[in-house]
Parts: sequence; C-alpha cells; structure tokens
Amino acid sequence: MRIRYAAKTDVGMKRNHNEDYFSLIEEEQLFLVADGMGGHASGEVASKMAADVMQEFYVRTKDEEATWPYKMDRHLSYVENRLVNGIKMANQRIFQAASKEVKYKGMGTTIVSGQVVGDKFYIAHVGDSRCYRIRGAAIQQMTRDHSLLEDYKDAKPNMSDEEQRKFPHKNVITRALGMRENVQVDVLAHDIQDRDTFLLCSDGLSGMVEDPKLLELVKNAVDLETAVAKLIEAANTAGGTDNITVLALQCAN
Repeated sequence: MRIRYAAKTDVGMKRNHNEDYFSLIEEEQLFLVADGMGGHASGEVASKMAADVMQEFYVRTKDEEATWPYKMDRHLSYVENRLVNGIKMANQRIFQAASKEVKYKGMGTTIVSGQVVGDKFYIAHVGDSRCYRIRGAAIQQMTRDHSLLEDYKDAKPNMSDEEQRKFPHKNVITRALGMRENVQVDVLAHDIQDRDTFLLCSDGLSGMVEDPKLLELVKNAVDLETAVAKLIEAANTAGGTDNITVLALQCAN
C-alpha cells in the first residue's frame, strides 16, 4: 500500500493561539489530530502531550515483549489494542498533569488517529475530532462525535437538520482525554480500496464546512497539499471561529 499525505494547522480568524496539534509516526503509518482545551496555554500542552505519549508508547512496544499499561481486550485485534492502549496512556498522563499543577487544571484534548496496516485502516478516537473517508464520488463520516448533540440525536432520532443547527449545546463534548482518570476509546477497522482518501480533522473544519463542500474541495484539488490548503481556507472564509487542523492521506495499491 502506497500512502501520500499532507497536513496543516491554522489558528483561524478568532483565536490568538493554536491549541490543535497533528503528528505522524511514519514507520507505523500512524496519523493523528488532537484538539486541546483548557485555560491559558494548557490546551496546546494537552494536545502535544497526547501526540508525544502515543509516540513514546509505539516506540516502546516495537518490542512485542514490552509490558503494556492496560490489559488486552480479547474482542479487539492486536492493532486495535495497541491504538487503544496508547490513547489510554495519553489520557492518564494528561489527567495526572492536570491534577498536579494548577496551571494545567481543566486541560484536556480530543484525539482522532488513523493507522494503515496491510489493506485496512484502523481508526481510534475520543471527542469530536473526526475522520472522513472519500471514496469515488462519496464522502462518509467514519467517526461519531462524543457530544451532547449526538446523545440528543440518539434520544430523538427524527431530529431535523434545522433543529441540529439550532441545538444550544452542540459544541459540548462528553468525552475527552484528561477529563477523567479512565477513558473509553472507540475503535473501528475498514477495508481500504484503491485511492481511498481519509481526512482527520479538528472541529474547526467540520464545524464550519459542510460535508459536500469538503468532498468538492478534495476532488477538485490537484494534489493533497492543495486540498488541505483549500479546506483551511474554506473554514476561515466561513468565519474561522476555531483553530483548524486537517491531515489528509490517500492510499493506493
């Protein structure tokens, strides 16, 4: 599987500093986007810490004899367990830092990660940073936001698009790294088809640009670097109310 990728982060039009962070571990074909939160500069501390801990965990567990911080879930594959353990370890580190130092109190971060292993794409996430897949002429959101809006939609399945747009707490997330000592990580695996493109992004993109526009910009771009730049430009044109981070990767046989 040949992989091309491009990534960019932008402060947006309304914020004075960037709490988003993206990272990749090339030898593991692992990509991630984190969207930090917290007072002062602690959000950017949390998002970078999540990436750093994931890097540390993956380096340490290259040795299959290495001890993992959490038990293997027998319902998950080795690859899925490794993703979940890395994210849980990041959660614990962020929670501990926030508990010990006043300046980090209340900090946390979302995370969405994607890993290419063979002909499968594994996704693990916490919070409302998303993964989309573009296949042919269709775009599909692969992750489900951990948010009050999604919980409300579960309780009211016939909620209209207008009601969703006007929902007063749609930006409130129900799960993030650092919020509690333990965290539940959602993980899933999908078969890759030739020329599938995956977008990992913070809600600074998904909250500002509708899915059809995301698809149009990616399909019309001459390369991934242009696509990423156009996506960020579109989010800023729509208001740029938050930091914006996009990581795009395309898989080819």
